[in-house]
Amino acid sequence: MRNHVLLSALAGAASVTARDIPSNVQSFYNSLKTKGNCSNKLATGFYANDDGPNTFAYCGDHVSDYNVIYIQGSKGEFADMDVDCDGEQNGRGDDGRCGSSDDTQSITSFQYIVESYGKGINDLNAYVHPYVVFGNEGTKSGWKTFDPEKYGIKPLSVMAVVCNGKLIYGIWGDENGDDGDTPMVGEASISLATACFGTSMTGNNGHDETDVLYLAFPGNDAVPGANGANWDAESWQDFESSIEELGNKLIQRVGGEGGSGGGGDDGDDDDTDPGNGDETGYECEWAGHCEGANCTVTVSNNYPSVAAAAMGAVAEPPQAQKQAPWQLFMKLLWNPVPSQ
Repeated sequence: MRNHVLLSALAGAASVTARDIPSNVQSFYNSLKTKGNCSNKLATGFYANDDGPNTFAYCGDHVSDYNVIYIQGSKGEFADMDVDCDGEQNGRGDDGRCGSSDDTQSITSFQYIVESYGKGINDLNAYVHPYVVFGNEGTKSGWKTFDPEKYGIKPLSVMAVVCNGKLIYGIWGDENGDDGDTPMVGEASISLATACFGTSMTGNNGHDETDVLYLAFPGNDAVPGANGANWDAESWQDFESSIEELGNKLIQRVGGEGGSGGGGDDGDDDDTDPGNGDETGYECEWAGHCEGANCTVTVSNNYPSVAAAAMGAVAEPPQAQKQAPWQLFMKLLWNPVPSQ
């Protein structure tokens, strides 16, 4: 379900205003690029371009701390963005740009779920729904595959895409098949490609540079469900706006340093922790931490110290822990704040 034509790297200016990349996500992107490749390769051997190296992988380096899965190659590469036009045909928003595609299919991987939502549509519309093609299936001998569901990623869950200096929210809406010569990664619906790179994107002209970061979020809490998104939207802008609040919540999982964060999200619906705890087990739930700042909580005699800030350390965020009064008393008893 992807385009196998060599795609142009030309990118037109997007016609709408997109959100800037939050500082924690930008720091994460930069740290991954600096590292170069991932260590915990959940599946590897994929291609971003037909004639390129098969060094691209689905990465699990930050499942345990930030609970995210992403695609990365080698030498700091991420993925490209080929254009997918699968799903409902001749529907809303169709401006003819998919007409040049020679591999369009009239169904997406999760059509049955979309239809079951009962929102007046039978499948995703590539012009309206900014979806990511994520995961690889196939039965050919030796074909490389990856099933995101085995790692907790749910169909039609919200994904975040870092592209062209922007952050765009989409959904996991389709999978790569084995209809081509090589197992590929890096593809999105024409609406998502348009959001990233403008209307120069067509059915056979995508973004060929491997600088696009696709972030998937395991867990039920990443799924908007039937009533959490405007599935019957008139435009991709309307649909993307309807999942923005959930997307903003999900990216709070990401720590700014792209390294040790601890306390990953377990995917439960009632889990409100941003996934930025430290090794002590005490979770910081404040805006600065969600932007990538570190906890300043330390442990002494098995109690978290409140003296660190007073002794010249970085100021502890207000209400970093949810402590009962007796716990606060014990903290002061065991770790009195020194006089100035």
